[in-house]
Amino acid sequence: MEILSNRILQMSESETLAMTRIARELKAQGKDVISLSIGEPDFNTPEIVKEAAKKAIDNNYTHYPPVPGYADLREAISKKFKRDNNLDYKPEQIVVSTGAKQSIFQTVMALVNPGDEVIIPTPFWVSYKEIVKVAEAKTVYVKTTLANNFKVTPQQLEAAITPKTKLIMFSSPSNPTGMLYTKEELKGIADVLAKHPYVFAMADEIYEHINFEGKHESLAQFDYIKDQVITVNGVAKGFAMTGWRIGFIGANVKIAKACDKLQGQVTSATCSIAQRATIIAMELNPVDNKDIIDMRNKFRERRDLMFKLLKDIPNINVILPQGAFYFFPEVNYYYGKSFKDYKINNSNDLAMYLLYEANVALVPGAAFGDDNCIRFSYATSDNLLIEAVRRIKEALLKLQ
Repeated sequence: MEILSNRILQMSESETLAMTRIARELKAQGKDVISLSIGEPDFNTPEIVKEAAKKAIDNNYTHYPPVPGYADLREAISKKFKRDNNLDYKPEQIVVSTGAKQSIFQTVMALVNPGDEVIIPTPFWVSYKEIVKVAEAKTVYVKTTLANNFKVTPQQLEAAITPKTKLIMFSSPSNPTGMLYTKEELKGIADVLAKHPYVFAMADEIYEHINFEGKHESLAQFDYIKDQVITVNGVAKGFAMTGWRIGFIGANVKIAKACDKLQGQVTSATCSIAQRATIIAMELNPVDNKDIIDMRNKFRERRDLMFKLLKDIPNINVILPQGAFYFFPEVNYYYGKSFKDYKINNSNDLAMYLLYEANVALVPGAAFGDDNCIRFSYATSDNLLIEAVRRIKEALLKLQ
């Protein structure tokens, strides 16, 4: 008799974390593996934020905080939403959680019933589909293409909505494609939502500050559908605070209270010290803060370098990302080819071939819902990027 629940048996391991784990295991065996698999800035948290955490310890912020977060942190997030996004979320509409992933999980659990439909444009961040699976809902995938910059159209969304549709999930800037939605494109999505007042949208904006095109645009800026939008953000990517585990949502009060209720039974409030540090992070203006600007500029330089390097590899199709720190090129030209005992049939085969033959860890596109592609993270040094692409090119040229 199986001792584990069906929900855990049906859930897949995070493919990005799995590739990172395998790469670490190979490194421990002495292999010179370059990992381009994990989505983590290789920068340190700003000093002013670290100092705030030290001060919080000295000031004995070591007791249970309120479940949705300290009042002054939620006030700081409210001001951040207004300053950066022109969104009017009051503190009671904000819930602070242990990372944006928990924020997304709670949003889905608060909204979705078994049998409901959740629309996810492909490609998507790997955890979306697994969270929907745990909620016992049905995922409806809407395929986007590289030719359309991997962005869903209003017509595609409208065609996918049925009486069972409850939620739409997407990210901008996108993981894994690095593409972002313009204000005009978001208005098209908003106009579709306006026709369906009981369909909600979760807008994942965690890469907001790693944007190479200028001003970030939020779906919730359109007042006529604002109550249908749950805006998810956090400090991991834009402030190099992955280990601090702080995410948050802005949502209508009913949804925010539901997430607060769920969190109270699952984790209670997130780390008190990380919360105090995040107050300072929220006060950093991305327009003039040196840490944010320097990190964004460095990622832009790496993007341009990586684009040049990838364009030099024969028979892959690559577009220039507008944000985040990923490339998501089409690599299916190499499917059906082989070298030694390796036969490449799909993106999983290609990722494993490049891991063992080139000692470069990537994430297969199948993990993100597009098996024709493979994801490169360029959150590492120029020298490692140059060497990684050299190895990849050499390994691909061996395939016949």
